[in-house]
Amino acid sequence: MEESRPLDTLNQSRNKNVMVDLKNNYRYIGKLIAFDIHVNVVLADATEYYNGEEKRKIGTVFIRGDTIIIITPA
Repeated sequence: MEESRPLDTLNQSRNKNVMVDLKNNYRYIGKLIAFDIHVNVVLADATEYYNGEEKRKIGTVFIRGDTIIIITPA
């Protein structure tokens, strides 16, 4: 059985929509453009949510990896 690593899984999600939940109850949904070994991520065409309520469409956003709780396909 082939072993899968977390960054491999992120790499498979590149150029696809993902949902990113943060420690401060914000959520961003957008296309995963880039990430690094610290799991800093860049999303394009992103929408910002707070406590489940859509707040604004913000386009491109950089999210610092140490604020992320979970990243999942949208």
